[in-house]
Amino acid sequence: MQSWPAPVLPELPGRGPVPRLHDTATGTNVEASPDGVATLYVCGITPYDSTHLGHAFTYVAFDTLGRVWRDAGLQVRYAQNVTDVDDPLLERAIATGVAWEDLAADQIGLFRADMESLRVIPPEHYVGVVESIGLVVKAVVRLLATGAAYRVDTDVYADLSVDPRFGSLSHLGAEEMDAFFAERGGDPERAGKRHPLDPLLWRGARVGEPSWDGRSLGRGRPGWHIECAAIAEHYLGVPFLVQGGGTDLIFPHHEMSTSHLRLMTSCPDPAAVFIHTGLVGFEGHKMSKSRGNLVFVSRLLADGVPAGTIRLAILAHHYAQDWEYTGADLATAGERLASWRAAAATTPDGGSGDEPGSGARETLARMREALADNLDTARALTAVDDWAETGTAEGVVLDAVDALLGIDLR
Repeated sequence: MQSWPAPVLPELPGRGPVPRLHDTATGTNVEASPDGVATLYVCGITPYDSTHLGHAFTYVAFDTLGRVWRDAGLQVRYAQNVTDVDDPLLERAIATGVAWEDLAADQIGLFRADMESLRVIPPEHYVGVVESIGLVVKAVVRLLATGAAYRVDTDVYADLSVDPRFGSLSHLGAEEMDAFFAERGGDPERAGKRHPLDPLLWRGARVGEPSWDGRSLGRGRPGWHIECAAIAEHYLGVPFLVQGGGTDLIFPHHEMSTSHLRLMTSCPDPAAVFIHTGLVGFEGHKMSKSRGNLVFVSRLLADGVPAGTIRLAILAHHYAQDWEYTGADLATAGERLASWRAAAATTPDGGSGDEPGSGARETLARMREALADNLDTARALTAVDDWAETGTAEGVVLDAVDALLGIDLR
């Protein structure tokens, strides 16, 4: 699957530190110290109603992480899936009278355009589920062979009782697990399952639904959680460094995809660190497709809001915190961008090879320090605000704002 063009990143003097990040599983900040290569898997969109600010908040956050890693001298290997066949997509296609393939292609194209506008560095591997059916089939066959999965009619389910570490990511109680599973795509009432929480791995073919050759599994299509497990294992290998996504994916999605990986590979910790972004609210509720309270990046762009303003509005909020979007976010971000551009206009046209002065060195150091502290983007923005007020104008600051924050002031 095609991603989108990558922005060119300026080289900065020296190296920034490897960031400390908040690990959901342990509840602590950890220094993820890879040996020269940082591997990242972030769950991608189900392509309908793309791209709203909740999506953008997540992908800008992990884009920032990739930028900080690169500034620390690390090679970044990043994989992201696209759930281009799933129940919500099929339901939307039926409701709108659009072929599901056309709906998915249209929304994926819109997402690509939005990511390019926001100057998000594309993943090295941008992978659709439809093109990964073979990987999923192999994974499910392996789980059946080891007794970690079982059949119910034409469907296949994971047997969670086989994994003694299930629950070690979310640390939820049984009642919370039951509630989230039912709310977030699970089928706890399915007759024949060994346990209500056991997740679907392979859905046997149904009349009127798309299906693919599953070899010994029969025709069907993937369950939700197994797709990410299969794609992550194939493109990154295990263990990989960071598993990322929104907080609403902690359970059941990340808990279950990690369990699948654990049983597929015998690796006890397939992901070393779990990073989760907060949820974005609007009009008093979390932005959600079901509620319809969505603010779309493409609509803001069409209304003339600069992409840099949208990105700055996002970066003003810490990635791990929930926040409520209002028009004031864009107004403040617009004023900030205007201030930075005014300062940039007084900057000599120096390249990144120029020796920075003390003011520029201090600004760069403050930005790096803030971003190394669990990606504190708000504090990094303040460092640039102070630079814009003092008039210490040097090209290296413009390079730093571009390379670390994704804002082109030139």
